[in-house]
Amino acid sequence: MIHQYKNNGYNIVLDVYSGAVHVVDDLCYDVIAVLNEPDEEPTAEILKSDLTWENLKKRLGDTYSEEDLRDALDDVIELTEDGKLFTKDEFEYLVPIVKKRKTVVKALCLHIAHDCNLACRYCFAEEGEYHGRRALMSYEVGKKALDFLIANSGSRRNLEVDFFGGEPLMNWQVVKDLVAYGREQEKLHDKNFRFTVTTNGVLLNDEIQEFVNKEMDNVVLSLDGRKEINDKMRPFRNGKGSYDLIVPKFQKLAESRNQEKYYIRGTFTRNNLDFSNDILHFADLGFKQMSIEPVVGDESDPYAIREEDIPQIKEEYDKLAKIMIEREKEGKGFNFFHFMIDLEGGPCVMKRMSGCGSGTEYLSVTPWGDLYPCHQFVGQEEFLMGNVDDGIVKPEIADDFRSCSVYSKEKCKNCFAKFYCSGGCMANSYNFHGTIHDCYDVGCEMQRKRVECAIMIKAALADA
Repeated sequence: MIHQYKNNGYNIVLDVYSGAVHVVDDLCYDVIAVLNEPDEEPTAEILKSDLTWENLKKRLGDTYSEEDLRDALDDVIELTEDGKLFTKDEFEYLVPIVKKRKTVVKALCLHIAHDCNLACRYCFAEEGEYHGRRALMSYEVGKKALDFLIANSGSRRNLEVDFFGGEPLMNWQVVKDLVAYGREQEKLHDKNFRFTVTTNGVLLNDEIQEFVNKEMDNVVLSLDGRKEINDKMRPFRNGKGSYDLIVPKFQKLAESRNQEKYYIRGTFTRNNLDFSNDILHFADLGFKQMSIEPVVGDESDPYAIREEDIPQIKEEYDKLAKIMIEREKEGKGFNFFHFMIDLEGGPCVMKRMSGCGSGTEYLSVTPWGDLYPCHQFVGQEEFLMGNVDDGIVKPEIADDFRSCSVYSKEKCKNCFAKFYCSGGCMANSYNFHGTIHDCYDVGCEMQRKRVECAIMIKAALADA
């Protein structure tokens, strides 16, 4: 499978199954486009045939000389023989292997607090209630969750625990106690816990910052961008904005971590489709690690992104990509999560096929110890898998998530970005289509654009 596109003056050719990226001139771009037209992708033998050559001359002979066409065709044949162009799908045979994998848990999302001190207008967690009741996780439940993780982690040594909410700092003593318990268990079981915390920053102070810097491998800081944008969508319950209180705290924390091992995490809605300006606002505040995610909501929600917004959103990604290149060359670069792409290594094949591991490698734990595939399924009883006392009592749910991959989704079949998004978010698929084996279409459009921009940035910086 070949994907070709033009962006910011670059002609880019992506060979999907090998992952090879080629930046080519107009001649090679046009030649590959002609060769890529047949229903079945050509082999090196087909490319060497007289029929291919005659077709190429017929289609492009008025634009390029025969000598140039022959040279370009020879280059394409060489790349094809080297496995870097027109590569066949050699991964589908792994699907049965993926389905047979045992559930080995490596990460937990601990809902340490089903409560929040903000009233974000787009919150899928209903201000921390998650379709249920307000509650704080007890130390005893959290301890059982860590024991469950250790017992179900097999030979995995590195284990991940995210303290999540609601707002986890509202249950700070339990966070500290669970970290201490985890450190004790590391030594007993030859494990290594990587703790993270996701916070809105309202309760952040020097004591918490010191602990976070000592114990947390990563910190996610929630902020939506410019003051007027943030305060409209992330107010306190009395309607007052949160920007002025939290921004200085976030700046101090980011600096104390040497601008590493954290990221500012925002959400953009229909209220700020010019979200590139919010990313640049983050950068101008001094932040180096950032993300801004598209809101996911029903079309009846006034802030929800709709299909007609996609052209403007794509333009924003293009705009942001070009500015990032300029700033990087000026020595003022920053990282944007959705443009971070590894073209040489990256996730293993299994991860590229099947995604984040929700329901199999990654689970969420409610304050009372129930287990769900991920935080976005919490409160939906059809996805209740078990609890920290009894473990997973509905393995069929894990089996369904394990069988979900880019090969179980018809929309992924001919999508060039499938090994970068791994089929997209299963929760979004379920919420829009009633099954985890589909795709959130608006999200797919944005994902494809982000992949194109990310690859173009790599090309531009390599060319600098």
